[in-house]
Amino acid sequence: MEVTALTTLATVAAVLLTLASTRIAPDVILMAALAFLVIIGILTPGEALVGFANPGVMTIAVLYVVAAGLKETGAIQWVAHRLLGQPKQLRQAQLRVLLPAAGLSAFMNNTTVVAMFIPAIQEWAGRLKLPPSKLLLPLSYAAIIGGTCTLIGTSTNLVVDGLLQTEKGVALGMFDLAWVGVPLVLVGGGFLWFFADRLLPNREGVLEQLESAREYSVEVSVEPKGPLAGKTIQEAGLRNLTHGYLADIERDGRLMTAVPPETDLRAGDILIFIGAPECARELRRIHGLKPANGDVHKLDIAHHHRCLVEAVIGPDFAGLNQTVKQSRFRSRYQAVILSISRAGKRLPGKVGAIKLQVGDTLLLETGQEFVEQYRYRKDFLLVSALNDSTPPDFRKAPWALAILGGMVATSALGLLSILEAAFLAGGVMLASRCVTPSKARRYVDLSVLIVIAASFSLGAAMNKTGAAAQIAQWLMLADDLSPWLALAMVYVMTVVFTELITNNAAAVLMFPIAMAVAEQLGVSFMPFALTIMFAASASFMTPLGYQTNLMVLGPGGYRFTDYLRLGVPLSALVAITALALIPMVWRF
Repeated sequence: MEVTALTTLATVAAVLLTLASTRIAPDVILMAALAFLVIIGILTPGEALVGFANPGVMTIAVLYVVAAGLKETGAIQWVAHRLLGQPKQLRQAQLRVLLPAAGLSAFMNNTTVVAMFIPAIQEWAGRLKLPPSKLLLPLSYAAIIGGTCTLIGTSTNLVVDGLLQTEKGVALGMFDLAWVGVPLVLVGGGFLWFFADRLLPNREGVLEQLESAREYSVEVSVEPKGPLAGKTIQEAGLRNLTHGYLADIERDGRLMTAVPPETDLRAGDILIFIGAPECARELRRIHGLKPANGDVHKLDIAHHHRCLVEAVIGPDFAGLNQTVKQSRFRSRYQAVILSISRAGKRLPGKVGAIKLQVGDTLLLETGQEFVEQYRYRKDFLLVSALNDSTPPDFRKAPWALAILGGMVATSALGLLSILEAAFLAGGVMLASRCVTPSKARRYVDLSVLIVIAASFSLGAAMNKTGAAAQIAQWLMLADDLSPWLALAMVYVMTVVFTELITNNAAAVLMFPIAMAVAEQLGVSFMPFALTIMFAASASFMTPLGYQTNLMVLGPGGYRFTDYLRLGVPLSALVAITALALIPMVWRF
């Protein structure tokens, strides 16, 4: 093997290892690999940047705008509330979750679908007295499987279609994948319907754990002639209590939330501490404070000034592996952490001393603007207000759904390509004010687009240097290897890559290898390309393999073993079904 091929393989291995074992942002890693391949001369700048001009990548970018219109108008909630209904049994409730989740994710980004369904299902499950742990993981899995039914169902499908267009001159239709995707929904959805209740635990989510999170609030006032008036919170020694912490200050009838330590105390300020009952006894020892409003009482979560927010920590959170205090969470986000849940359990002890990890679910008390400010940021995977009583404006929801339907119809009938239909739908969303241009920009996930586009450079280098052909040769255990067995090997490799790195990067890396395998076997490349599409979406065994799996981790109160218990048999069923059907639809 030539030096360039060895260098390319070493680069790919380094990228995989770095993605799997570090917290460095994937877009940074992939762009560094792209730059390295250009600098050492393996790729020309034009070859390295070809992914940024790929039609699949551009289609994904435009579909973010379409998804923004659907989300901003509350179209998903509008549909969800009509389909969820009032079931009397858990089995009926699961069916009412599985069907709309799979159906909606076939036509829009499944991350958006799951993000919109989670708060709706939490409220719905609480009203019907059903455990959210029986509903939220099936929601994620149904959305993943539903995305395999159409070309626009997942970004992975569009990426592989873009590769087929640029390298093979083949373009797939909107519903070409349905021949395999619909049976997968029936098989996978049927499994979830029959076995999710038995295999998933009856466990509380973060909202149900609130009652035991930080049960008491203590209100004290600053004495007018006492020693604390005029001092900052830090100088008064109110930031280092053992049994509680200062959450809010009520001053002149106005509630100040998440107050920073440099805030000056004024005579008559009412200080609201949250903590264990011992907090009151601790505060009595501080000279200059006196009880206010009866001293100790249960924490009133419906306080009209407060906004309770649930947030799931994402891989880009700035304070990973730091304690809450070290991360300066309060001053950075202007929010107070009431409780932290991990692996389905509330973490005991002092909140400020807990180290934050990916997937931790935080129960926050903050201002009303927090949700809007951080909903589009990458610090958190999910941000939702728990006591937000403001109903969405559904007036344009039918318009948004009609635009989506028009995009699907014009593409399915062959009137426009998927990219052209997406451009038209995105433009109409903006023109009809279903979403404003400023909010549409926030929805476009540049980091995901960069990861996908930069991944193309690795695939191009593997093709150009012969590294892909070499890997394909290693996979050929015998000269007379069956195409079915080769297809299964490609499927398994793609699933492993997907669990380790992002699904889109896995698809781009596996594409040249799969094409080389097909070439060496002398068979059609189409079954192999479609196998990558379905395998890259089949991430059910870990919460980290697919974003929607991580999003339901905290709200459902799940542990890693729950994903294995339900995900392993589901992965096997999906693999068997896909590998049996793909060669029947796209012949070798």
